[in-house]
Amino acid sequence: MVLFDVPVTKVFFYCDDKGRVPVLNWLEKLRQEDRKAYAKCVVRIRRLAEEGNKLRRPEADYLRDGVHELRAKSGRVNYRVLYFFHGRNVAVLVHALTKGAEVPAVEIERAIERKTYYENDPHGHTYEEEL
Repeated sequence: MVLFDVPVTKVFFYCDDKGRVPVLNWLEKLRQEDRKAYAKCVVRIRRLAEEGNKLRRPEADYLRDGVHELRAKSGRVNYRVLYFFHGRNVAVLVHALTKGAEVPAVEIERAIERKTYYENDPHGHTYEEEL
């Protein structure tokens, strides 16, 4: 019998030049406002760590230009965490939002901009924290 070692995806948070971690800040605020929604978002992040690029709808979806979204819903409110893959086994959470029907183009552009900053200086834009 042959056993295959399934790689686990390492999940990092994007950190800007001033040391701010947008997704972590968003999650902290969400935890204070709606613990149930916060818990659902954390589950999605953990699923990303488990499944990596195999994660699909309804939990995740591809948006464009290398940016994906984690999808969570609590009641009638949709929560999205935007991320990209860096190499095969690293996912970087770059932006998060509460949204209506679609992720606004300006939010995707913000994620693409952060992706570019990260790719130019991964060490300078990486923040790691266990959820």
